[in-house]
Amino acid sequence: MKAITVSDQAAGVAGMTLEERPAPHAAENDVVVEVRAAGFTPGELAWPATWTDRAGRDRTPSIPGHEVAGVVTALGYGTTGLTLGQRVFGFADWARDGTLAEYVSVEARNLAPLPADIDFVTAASLPISGLTAWQGLFQHGRLQVGQTVLVNGVGGGVGSVVAQLARDAGAFVVGVGRPAHRQRAIEAGVHRFVDTDGDWFDDVEQADLVFDVIGGEIGVRSASLVRDFGTFVTIAEPPRPEAQRPGVSAIFFVVEPDRAQLADLARLVRAGRLRTFVGDVIGLDDAPASFGAPTKGLGKTIVRVREE
Repeated sequence: MKAITVSDQAAGVAGMTLEERPAPHAAENDVVVEVRAAGFTPGELAWPATWTDRAGRDRTPSIPGHEVAGVVTALGYGTTGLTLGQRVFGFADWARDGTLAEYVSVEARNLAPLPADIDFVTAASLPISGLTAWQGLFQHGRLQVGQTVLVNGVGGGVGSVVAQLARDAGAFVVGVGRPAHRQRAIEAGVHRFVDTDGDWFDDVEQADLVFDVIGGEIGVRSASLVRDFGTFVTIAEPPRPEAQRPGVSAIFFVVEPDRAQLADLARLVRAGRLRTFVGDVIGLDDAPASFGAPTKGLGKTIVRVREE
């Protein structure tokens, strides 16, 4: 099969190459998915799991990409809940070869059925940002109707989904982002947009839940905007000591696969209550060169491996 591989961490996206690799097989509780569309986050090239297996052994050349939408072509022993020929979407294990390929082997529990009226490109843009937003708001943040949510980085893939899910759940949503992201934030349903020109912290009231996707000094200062007995949720880094105070929950988490939550996200997409913002859509053959080039606009880059 054709696959994009990486072997040199220092080279970044410039080190990506398209080559022939053996097609995967379906191990116990796995399925093989014929990939129709895949998502890729450049930041994953800095993750240790891209370069080593769970025992810390080198596994290069590795295939990056973790978000997938496609069709099941093989079932491993013990696999339940999915069938041959079924449309699915979800994400691949962090420490295994990924989705920038014609086929990928995935644990069945990491995938959910994909309704026929959601296209593969849309589905491939949803798993990581959608599950991250869902788990941060509802599992870790325990969001309640009528609360105020502040999300920084609202123009990004995760931030824009956080804004939509929070508003849909009955929260008042304040989105913080660069001035160029104002329209994106409005489309995501924020009640108020605050741009990062100047010292925006002086222009924001406290919130019940602050969702941080940036970290660093921005994350620390964002944590100061949490009301007493509120929650600071971050996906950027473990909360620094200066970002913690008595009476406020400070939570760092890494997104986990969840079939039921993926199904819930798909239902929201079908109902018109959730959308993802897709940017460039490129072919597998063109992807290595395209990842290093400027994008044409805001939104997640998706690799279309096969036509619908």
